Amino acid sequence: MSDVAAYLAALDEPARSRVGEVLDLVRTLLPDAEERISYDIPTFVVADRAVVHVAGWARHLALYPVPDTAEAPELEALLAPYRAGKGTLRFEHRDPLPVDVLTAVVRALGRI
Repeated sequence: MSDVAAYLAALDEPARSRVGEVLDLVRTLLPDAEERISYDIPTFVVADRAVVHVAGWARHLALYPVPDTAEAPELEALLAPYRAGKGTLRFEHRDPLPVDVLTAVVRALGRI
């Protein structure tokens, strides 16, 4: 993929809409981030550091990486239902997007 718009255009619904919603949220939360494709998925970069990756799949969307929650038990409690491995959060298309969780994740990653 050459750019984020092409990535989105290649997705089927509901992945296209849901990934688009998440990308818009990240754009709001990280207004200075540069958007690019890295690892074949949309990536937001701040000061040459990849902050968050968003991927659309047939049944879910995924956010990478998972912020460190070692000293943030309240954040871990929010993320626990969405963990799909050490570095992945998975949000099923059949469920409403948890905007509060996504916001907390992006904010935590933006502070690293």
